Amino acid sequence: MEKISVIVPCYNEEEVLPLFYEEMNRVAGLMDGYDFEYVFVDDGSRDATLCVVKELAARDQRVKYVSFSRNFGKEAAMFAGFTYASGDYVAVMDADLQDPPALLPEMMDAIKNEGYDSVATRRVTRKGEPVIRSFFARCFYRLMRRISKTEIVDGARDYRLMTRQFVDSLLSLSEYNRFSKGLYGWVGYRTKWIEFENVERAAGETKWSFWKLLLYSIEGIVAFSAAPLAIAAVTGILCCLLAFVFILFIVVRTLMFGDPVAGWPSMICVILLTGGLQLLCIGILGEYLAKTYLEVKNRPIFICKESNIRENDR
Repeated sequence: MEKISVIVPCYNEEEVLPLFYEEMNRVAGLMDGYDFEYVFVDDGSRDATLCVVKELAARDQRVKYVSFSRNFGKEAAMFAGFTYASGDYVAVMDADLQDPPALLPEMMDAIKNEGYDSVATRRVTRKGEPVIRSFFARCFYRLMRRISKTEIVDGARDYRLMTRQFVDSLLSLSEYNRFSKGLYGWVGYRTKWIEFENVERAAGETKWSFWKLLLYSIEGIVAFSAAPLAIAAVTGILCCLLAFVFILFIVVRTLMFGDPVAGWPSMICVILLTGGLQLLCIGILGEYLAKTYLEVKNRPIFICKESNIRENDR
């Protein structure tokens, strides 16, 4: 019998885990002919998340867990889930029920009967989200479509069902700085997209602040586009041309009208503008250099503190 592994990254999700487990069991009961395993990845939670998962594991052998030594982030949690999952098919979904488990049968049907290698989901509405967050999210996806060759769909969720071959391809990409929405597109394969309306959290609070989302978007831009480097280079060239034209203007004006002491405010503005552009370009270069620095250190993506998954079960 084929097995479906459901990976659930968890960070301070003690309130919603029982609700998720109940809903997941209901959906699993509808999918006859498949075994299930639930791989909960505790990403260094500070609440009783791990205790709740252990209680579930004590009464249900399908429940597996991996607990990190500290908070490594959702990307590391998903990679750990891929590493420990043993199913023929692997699904990733959030514990807050914003990724409806009820879509799993439709997703599996697309893989089994329509020949897809993965089935991904995207939100068609952002009801319940702050307006400013929705605006910047749409701007990010529009920007990525323009500067990146990798397909990144607007409204894409991490909620996805994949074949074992697809997952093995993701595991072969062992880079430290991970942006899964881009990695899914980079590995290729046939992907079907399922749309659904935004669902609000069943319990608890979101862990993604505006600042965290901004940093995550920068991760994506740096990981899948060299356009910022090209923009920095073009900006430098334009500034040099502008400076050359300005020098010619000053020389001509001095020869024709003399050199009265005037214009220092405009000169200060030009200096500040040029200095700001230089710092911006250095910052862009520094961002790419920092990512390279972290990669060459070859640090592990995550550190597992404890787990109930044995080596021969993987």
